[in-house]
Amino acid sequence: MSIIYPMGKVLGNFCFNVFGRLEVTGIESIPPYGPLLIVANHLSFTDPPILVSSMPRTLDFVGKQELFANPVGNFTMRSFNVHPYDRSGFGVDAVRLVLRLLDEGRAIVIFPEGRRSPDHTLQQGIPGAAYIALKSQAPVLPIGITGTEKISAWRMPFPLTRFKINVGQPFTLPILEGTPTKEVLESMRDMLMGRIAALLPPAYRGVYPLATSPHQAQCAAGGA
Repeated sequence: MSIIYPMGKVLGNFCFNVFGRLEVTGIESIPPYGPLLIVANHLSFTDPPILVSSMPRTLDFVGKQELFANPVGNFTMRSFNVHPYDRSGFGVDAVRLVLRLLDEGRAIVIFPEGRRSPDHTLQQGIPGAAYIALKSQAPVLPIGITGTEKISAWRMPFPLTRFKINVGQPFTLPILEGTPTKEVLESMRDMLMGRIAALLPPAYRGVYPLATSPHQAQCAAGGA
């Protein structure tokens, strides 16, 4: 691992806690080792740095090849464990990459909405995240992020606002025989997205406002 990663983690902790009000809950639920698929809602460019700063484990990410196009971008992305994938393959390259990283026992972050939310509420997830969870049978750790939509990229070192990382309980999707159908993948996707929704205030839940019952929400949030 590059020395840039731990240095960035320390700097991020300083900026987000001294010049902002970062609250992290449920951190005790994070498995200390082994493969881990972290799924979170995506509000801002600042979400990955905040996750790096707040999580006790070293994280990996995937990013489109275009982010690596120039020397500065390439150095920065690779220093923070961002792995490039080719978007022209309809997501197949990204899925294979994530499965390989999980097989190596890494903790990898994906944003199952597939992009930053345009209105800061939870968007419909993409089936690829559910497929990865089913195929790998890695523990899935849901995370709800709030408040980072207020932080523009240029304000990242001085956020001057309150924001929160809410970590849920890890879970695994059921083992299925054979190749999952589209309907099964969509059902598994909604189950996964419901775990994220349960960790968010109602105003952030978007297309998953009734995704979880109170009992499911308590389980997903670890009773917090």
